[in-house]
Amino acid sequence: QVQLVESGGGLVQPGGSLRLSCAASGISASINVMRWYRQVLGKQREFVATITSRAITNYADSVKGRFTISRDNAKNTVYLQMNSLKPEDTAVYYCDLVRASPTNINYWGQGTQVTVSS
Repeated sequence: QVQLVESGGGLVQPGGSLRLSCAASGISASINVMRWYRQVLGKQREFVATITSRAITNYADSVKGRFTISRDNAKNTVYLQMNSLKPEDTAVYYCDLVRASPTNINYWGQGTQVTVSS
């Protein structure tokens, strides 16, 4: 059974930092593409960052230079380090695993709330 569990969210002041974790079970987080998305209630889900099996990373322009996606293969976990947080970063953050073989299938976690406020 495939399961993704996000953690690490919380309340932080503007300019602060948080480190989100996405622990995968039942599937490899290292040989598959992993992505972070975020969503504000009533808004469309927004792409944040991605990392491929070859550790190639890409970021949304809104977070570039502030967020870093990484993974620990031994722990089968993907991370999102968020620095210089802004109020507009407030959202529920979701982990997405894209299984390319045998077919393109997405697996989603339940999300973790990040709130940036004074």
